Amino acid sequence: MDSGYYAAFSGLLARSQALDIAAGNLANAGTAGYRAERDYFRSAIVGPEALASQLNTTVNDFGVLGGSRLDLGEGALTPTGNPLDLAIEGDGFFAVQTKQGVRYTRDGQFERAQDGTLTTQAGEPVLDARKQPIRVPAGEMVIGSDGAVSVNGALAGKIALFGFAAGAALSAEGANRYAAAAGAQPAAASGTIRQGAIESSNQDVIGGSLQLVLMQRQAEMMQKAVSIFSNDFDRTASEDLPRVQ
Repeated sequence: MDSGYYAAFSGLLARSQALDIAAGNLANAGTAGYRAERDYFRSAIVGPEALASQLNTTVNDFGVLGGSRLDLGEGALTPTGNPLDLAIEGDGFFAVQTKQGVRYTRDGQFERAQDGTLTTQAGEPVLDARKQPIRVPAGEMVIGSDGAVSVNGALAGKIALFGFAAGAALSAEGANRYAAAAGAQPAAASGTIRQGAIESSNQDVIGGSLQLVLMQRQAEMMQKAVSIFSNDFDRTASEDLPRVQ
């Protein structure tokens, strides 16, 4: 079979998957603390014998989508004036206790529960450096850049920021919750906390829209190429092969 068909087919597969990623990014352009996903590619054939394999020679090392990685670039900070809204400047994630275990987020739209526990809007406790809930008494609350929580001038607790070594995987769970990869150990992050602000998604609407249109057009081109090669094969089978004696 002509290797051009493999090229067109692998291109269509990769662009279709990248289209899904672009659509997800655009859909979450308005989600606080959202980290966009970026696609990356790998060879169609992998392994120690990949370069010498007959199949790899046939498909000419065509690339396929290897997966997606989180873009950890910062989003824009938007002042809100709400003392329970927190944004992170620089590296790090808030840790929250969910039913599935500890998860990490950049969404700092917090609330104070009836018992004083600092929680997410979903009621998940925000954690300190020991991964314990933080309880805040009633009163005027001030949160320092280091996460120290003071109420009426008295220290009530400290919000921790957690970071991960370069290359440590975080997998998305929902729009802006992330789980650490197995064996990945978070460390203290170098970022600072800004009270009275939230961080927007790091995917802007204009860039996301352009990326989505680009992926759509590329997918359509690959689909057309697959159709052309397929028609060529059909013609060869119906017209040329019967002439072979």
